[in-house]
Amino acid sequence: MQFDQRNPLPVPESGALQAVAARFDSSFDWQYALDRRELMALYEKGKSASWNASDLDWSQEVDVEKIAFLRSGGEPTGAFNALLVPPHPLDEAQVLDFNLQMNAWMLSQFLHGEQGALLATAKIVQQVPWEEAKFYAANQVADEARHVEVYHRYLTEKLGCSFEVNANLQTLLNDILSDSRWDMTYLGMQIMVEGLALAAFGLQRMLMSEEPLICDITTRVMADEARHVAFGVLSLEGLYTREMSAGELREREDFVMEASYLMRERLLMEQVFERMGLDTERWLRWSLETPFMQGFRQMLFSKVVPNLKRLGLLTPRVRQAYEKLDLLRYEGGKDSTEDAEIAPPAELVKLLLEMRQGNPAAA
Repeated sequence: MQFDQRNPLPVPESGALQAVAARFDSSFDWQYALDRRELMALYEKGKSASWNASDLDWSQEVDVEKIAFLRSGGEPTGAFNALLVPPHPLDEAQVLDFNLQMNAWMLSQFLHGEQGALLATAKIVQQVPWEEAKFYAANQVADEARHVEVYHRYLTEKLGCSFEVNANLQTLLNDILSDSRWDMTYLGMQIMVEGLALAAFGLQRMLMSEEPLICDITTRVMADEARHVAFGVLSLEGLYTREMSAGELREREDFVMEASYLMRERLLMEQVFERMGLDTERWLRWSLETPFMQGFRQMLFSKVVPNLKRLGLLTPRVRQAYEKLDLLRYEGGKDSTEDAEIAPPAELVKLLLEMRQGNPAAA
């Protein structure tokens, strides 16, 4: 697919290229038993559901300012300041810029996460000991390449604004890629990173519902990601409850809690505040305390929690950590093999509707 890259992405401090040292075993499966029927069914579904980035209508105009006006009923300043209660009121130009930067930041992190998934899934092809999983992981590699392609094109050709990879996301991706244990690659990427991303895609589609191109991209990517997360659940099922020692299980608990912390911290949009010249410390506190951002962070774990529960990783230690973050509300939900849909918290939906109606009095 050829397109003009008019707005190249910023390069992180680590440089344009980064090497992550990793040493792990590559496994051949000489038996080719192909008796894991659920994985084979998922593989067949993935092949039939494949799509081409060129199928999207790239001729559509993307006007973020227009979207902000539509979303707020023509009153972006009043709706933003009244409903989100920022540290200090923003004028109209600042509100419109905030909308652009926030969307660019979120989409940029999607892009960087998708590249991480591309590398991690290629690693799974080499590491996982069953041929069925190798088949599906190879299919997912093509999915991830397509996701990198569409997000990169959208950011550089249509949106014209982007961000370098967030330092916390970069750390988590490095940890996943450098770990030599195949199940940790699954746990880090399929369960944690992609499980959280799937929910974030859902929120992005709600926020940008007036922009047809990104809604088309997001809907296609979400369908792929739902299968990817289910692939992780099916591949790891029984491993932590039947095959791990207490010491090994504790290491997985530690990883889940650390990954949750890193993912939570990367959602505070520090890079946005810095670029806009805002008081970063004040706005970070706002990002932690405002109901919209709290609801967003909680929503991201709506599939992670039931998936961890099915895998036997919602242990007392993890439960204690998640209780402090108010995430256990999701433990009764269906895991990704039962239901791929993401249900946003009712209070978050209510807030978005109020913003869309441009009703400051609703605050």
